[in-house]
Amino acid sequence: MQVTSFCAIVSIMKVTHSQLSKDAKRSSCPIACVLDILGDKWTLIVVRDLFFGKTTYSEFLASEENIPTNLLAERLKRLTSAGVVERIQYQDRPKRYAYHLTEKGQDLHHVLVALVGWGNKYIPETISLKEIEKRVTIGGSDSKGDDLLK
Repeated sequence: MQVTSFCAIVSIMKVTHSQLSKDAKRSSCPIACVLDILGDKWTLIVVRDLFFGKTTYSEFLASEENIPTNLLAERLKRLTSAGVVERIQYQDRPKRYAYHLTEKGQDLHHVLVALVGWGNKYIPETISLKEIEKRVTIGGSDSKGDDLLK
């Protein structure tokens, strides 16, 4: 009887722990919380590409940084579950999705501009925001990338 109760408690604890670990924060520090979503070498590259008009998986893969497919899929999932990106199906067979920044994602504008400014100031031979636009933008100057330059 005690073994059954113990197993039931452990089972409940696992469910509770898995639910908590999805939403749990490692800290109340906003920097730590943001880094949990954006803090790796690929995620902000995906966000950058979204600002410059890329929306499909193949367009993200075409970026010069060469993000591995498994990491791209994981980053898009993470950004979607965090509400930074929305995924919209545009084809049924095979299923294909387009990704777009939500309002929450659009609010990263100043973060990216600040990172470019810091990089230009302290890392020799980094390119300007205008040059990034030329290299990354899909569809010319009518793209969302203009929003990043404002």
